[in-house]
Amino acid sequence: MMAWCRIHFNLNLSSPSDSALIPHTCHSHTPSSSSSSSSLFRTTTRKISLSSVQRRSCVAVSSHMTMEEKPVSDNRMLVYVPPHPLIKHWVSVLRNEQTPCPIFRNAMAELGRLLMYEASRDWLPTVAGEIQSPMGVASVEFIDPREPVAVIPILRAGLALAEHASSILPATKTYHLGISRNEETLQPTIYLNKLPEKFTEGSKAFVVDPMLATGGTIVAALNLLKERGVSNKHIKVISAVAAPPALQKLSEQFPGLHVYTGIIDPTVNEKGFIIPGLGDAGDRSYGT
Repeated sequence: MMAWCRIHFNLNLSSPSDSALIPHTCHSHTPSSSSSSSSLFRTTTRKISLSSVQRRSCVAVSSHMTMEEKPVSDNRMLVYVPPHPLIKHWVSVLRNEQTPCPIFRNAMAELGRLLMYEASRDWLPTVAGEIQSPMGVASVEFIDPREPVAVIPILRAGLALAEHASSILPATKTYHLGISRNEETLQPTIYLNKLPEKFTEGSKAFVVDPMLATGGTIVAALNLLKERGVSNKHIKVISAVAAPPALQKLSEQFPGLHVYTGIIDPTVNEKGFIIPGLGDAGDRSYGT
């Protein structure tokens, strides 16, 4: 059980087609045991859950805040924006149009390292035992190497964001997905698929896609995983920047999914680019 500070609000955010009124619920939490009321606001992670609604063009009209005790639901998509200063730093480096290609790619890799670290909390399978240290016997806990996490970068830019996955996660398997987006229709096309025909039951996966803009690419990738037996609750999406159109699609189609992102930007333009965003992550990562 957690102590929650729940803030309800409506945002009028634009997308390439029309405007969507997207209700969000922001949760800030800390363990409720032996803590004062002021500690409720010492957050480690911000969670945003989105529920699907019909599209309409309205402005925000209300907001209110309530305090309540409530467990996290398994049926809602949750978006985590970790408030770590290093995450803010690397997002800022990525945003700067003057950042040269090698530094941009390094910043993307460092941001991915931090987001995957946050996403792997209380999620990785472990094994316990005892070992002999130089000073005596110690009880220990290791990541279980028999259950490697599937790391699935979406090419090209996903390669940069997932670069440090093997240094964060002791046991991984990497599967590449190549998905391009038609610049006119904004629809995805799969040109490379290295996923296995079937994942073992209970497999866990990081799907790494730096830019969650219109949502076409990430939805196509997650559908491939679902077809191969991976459940929503065993998937975590890692992104540098996310926008409401993509988050809305994910919320509607993948309940229970968790998304970890460096920042959420307000809009997507008619060309499918996040505003203010950071430009084309693939081009800026590889200089092509």
